[in-house]
Order: sequence, then C-alpha cells, then structure tokens
Amino acid sequence: MAAQTSAKSLLHLSSSSSSSSCPCFGTSKQSNLMKLRKTQVGFEPRGLIQHTKPIKVETLSLSYKSGIREVVEERKKRWEVKCTAEGIERGVLMGRRGREEAVATAKVLVPERFKVVALMACVMCLCNADRVVMSVAVVPLATKFGWSNSFLGIVQSSFLWGYIFSSVVGGALIDKYGAKRVLATGVALWSLATLLTPWAANHSTTSLLAIRAFFGLAEGVALPAMSITLSRWFPSHERASAVGISMAGFHLGNVAGLLITPIMLSSIGITGPFILFASLGLIWLSTWTQVTNDPQESQFISKSELRLIQAGKNDSLVSNGKFPPIRLLFSKLPTWAIILANITNNWGYFVLLSWMPVYFKTVFNVNLKQAAWFSAVPWGTMALSGYVAGATSDYLIKAGINLTLVRKIMQSIGFIGPGVSLLCLNFVNTPVQASVLITIALSLSSFSQAGFLLNIQDIAPQCAGLLHGISNSFGTLAAILSTIGTGYFVQWLGSFQAFLTVTAGLYFMSTVFWNLFATGERVF
Repeated sequence: MAAQTSAKSLLHLSSSSSSSSCPCFGTSKQSNLMKLRKTQVGFEPRGLIQHTKPIKVETLSLSYKSGIREVVEERKKRWEVKCTAEGIERGVLMGRRGREEAVATAKVLVPERFKVVALMACVMCLCNADRVVMSVAVVPLATKFGWSNSFLGIVQSSFLWGYIFSSVVGGALIDKYGAKRVLATGVALWSLATLLTPWAANHSTTSLLAIRAFFGLAEGVALPAMSITLSRWFPSHERASAVGISMAGFHLGNVAGLLITPIMLSSIGITGPFILFASLGLIWLSTWTQVTNDPQESQFISKSELRLIQAGKNDSLVSNGKFPPIRLLFSKLPTWAIILANITNNWGYFVLLSWMPVYFKTVFNVNLKQAAWFSAVPWGTMALSGYVAGATSDYLIKAGINLTLVRKIMQSIGFIGPGVSLLCLNFVNTPVQASVLITIALSLSSFSQAGFLLNIQDIAPQCAGLLHGISNSFGTLAAILSTIGTGYFVQWLGSFQAFLTVTAGLYFMSTVFWNLFATGERVF
C-alpha cells in the first residue's frame, strides 16, 4: 500500500505540472523527466530508486532540476558525437572529392585577390630594384671608364630611351591581350637584360647603352599591367589600398637595390647584384602562372569573393579591344591633367632616383655605402606613406566624399609637399638634414598614387592601358630631360640646388592645373 500511495502522489505531481511547458522539450519540466512504467503493484518511476515514503515537493523539484541538467548534457554529447561521426563517415565515403573540398575550404582562408596583390608588389619591387642597381653601380663604372658628369647622365637616362616607346605599345597590348601574358614577357626580357648588363659595360659603351635601352623597353609594361590587373581584381573601395601595397613594393625595390648593391659590389664585384636580381625575376615568373587576367577566369577564387569584387565595381572594366580615336583622347582636359601630373611626378622622381647617391657624394662628400644608406631611408618611408595614402583615399570614398574631390586632395598633397621640401634643401648643411627633407618630399609624393595614377581608371576604364601608356610616355620624356639636365647643371653650375628649385616650381604649377581640370567622372 505504501508503494501505491507513493506512486499515486507522483502521478498527481506529474499531471499538475504538465500545464507549464518547457521550451527545451515542449512538455512539462517535470513530467518529461519522470517516465513511469506500469508494474504488477502499480506505477513506479523508471530509472529511479523506489521510495517507501512520500517525496517532498522541495526535494522532488531539486531532483527534477538536476535531472534536466543531466539530460541536456547527455543529449548534447550524443549530438556532438553523432555529428562528428557523420562528418568522418561522409569524408571517408566521398574520398578524393571530400579531400578536394577540404583543401578548397582551406584556400579560401586567404582571399585570392590578396595573393594577386602580393605577387604584384613583389614584381614591382623587383622592377625598381633592377633599375637602382645601375644607379649605384654607375659610380664605380664612371671611375673605371673616366665618364664625366654629363655623360654619366646619358648613361643613367638610357634606360628611359626604351621605356618611352614601350609604354604606349605595352598599354595597348595589355588592353587587347591581358596583363598576365604581357607582364610575364616583360619580366623575362628585363631579367635577361639585367643579366647581360655587366658584360655590355665591359664590352663597350655602345653595348651598355643598347642593353639599358632594351631593359627599359621591357620594363615599360610594368606600371600599366599593375594598374589594369588591380582594377580587375579589386572593388572600387579597395583599389587605392591595393595600388598602395603594390607601389610600396615598388619603393622597397629602391631600398633593396640601394642597400644590397654596394655590399655585393665590394664583396663579389660588378656582376654580383645583376646576377642576383635577374635570378629573382625568373623565380617570380614561376609563381605568376596561376594568376588570371580576370577573377571570373580563376579556378581558385571563392563565389563570395567574386560577388564582392563584382558588386564593388561601378562600370564594366573589361576592355573590348577597341580604342577611342587618339584625337578624342587629346581633346579632353582631364587627359591633359593626367599627362601633366605624370610629367611632373616622373621629373622629380627620376631626378632623386638617379642622382641621390651622387648628390650625397658630391655635396656632402660621403662614401658610396653611406650615400646608399642616406638614399635608402626616404624610399623606405615612401613605401609606408604610399599605403597610408591609399587607405586614406579608400576611407574617404567609403565615407561618401565625392570621388573628384578625393583625387584632387590626394594629388595636391603629392605635389605641394615635395615642392616645399625641395625648396628647403637650399638651406641644409648636413647630410642628415638633407635626408630628412628628401624623405618628407618622397613620402608626400606617394600620395600621387591615389591621385593621377588611379584617375586613369576613373575616366577611361575601357582603354586605361592605352591612356596610361600615353601619359607614361610623356612622363618618361620628362624623366629623360630631367636626368640629363641634372648632369649638365651639376657640371656647368656646380649646384644641385638650382635644378631642385626648378623642380619645385614645376610641382606648384601642376597642382594648379590639376585642381582646375581633373575629374573623377568617366570621360571615355
């Protein structure tokens, strides 16, 4: 009788609590835990020790609560084990397909466009390092062969003779055939030219000038290829940062060339740095094969990343291979704003690139290794400031600032800053002071990357390679004149400062023209 009384009391408690439902089990908090089974003597709770005395409500409630926690934990463990077992079984049954999906998932952890910009930064670093090697090696070569300052300027500018012709042709080829193939061909050819440079220097001056012109011919495709590739692979609000990263590699190439070359010249000889950088070009080529001209053609990109890229583009950037008439390009003032900006940027850039080691040696009488260190510091900071400029530009665009205004702000900083810094060089007395001012000049000039360089894609997305090549050709002509002109100024007037003052005036004039006629709207 005591057992029946206890069972009845349990049934009464169970039925009375069934009105309050549990969100976890859909029924009573208590009734679901107490599964009753019928026996010969009545009812007893399954899995519980049968009591001979009535159970108090307080004690029973505690038991139910404890039981809830135990049941939840038990079911959670069973569910996790089941899911894990099913996952393992599915992977085993799928075999190769399962492993391929796992690998594909792992690859998505690093977005494909980040890999593209990393490779682009590496090749831009190599591109500029190959140029700078000659800027350092020309000092012992001039001593060996007895070159004058004016002839040294001719040797320095010979790279630009080929560069000026390949910019337009290379840009058009990129628009027609894609950046991947054209850039790979350019890297292979300029690596070969780098390798042959020491032999050409020892053979004859004519051979050296010819091989350097061929080197420039091959490198002329690098910047248009970078611009087109990044415009395909990055949405508009990330493009300035991508260009900033790639150009950071470009400027770090100056640092690598200026620091490594003197060490290798003193330890190995003239051939050492040329062999090293030529070999690095061939290594890079082996990694470029997996990159495609357009993200839609890539086998490695995820669907989500592809949607992100496509959603972030205002216009279709895929060229149809048809170009607007050259007369039409030259009839628009935004085109001339880009051309003049490129002229000014290259004028100042190549003066400092080609003559900085000679400047520190001539003006402050420092040796070659010290000159290399003083020359390398500005390029290192320029790499960082270039990324800052790109990130700032992207931030302003995301914040809703008008694109034309953003381009004008970036370009104004990129020209006014260097102009003021070069004027201040007239008043320095130590190489440290000169290095600080040149560092400021080059750091601020990197803001041009988020100005005219990106503006090419803004106004002419269908023929950006061609327009980039045209503007770059004008800029290269300016670089030739400034490189040779610096040599004659130094020889005739014995002063770098006068030429730097002329360069500062050009920066200020171009700033005014840019702010009057540049636009972020599509023109072609």
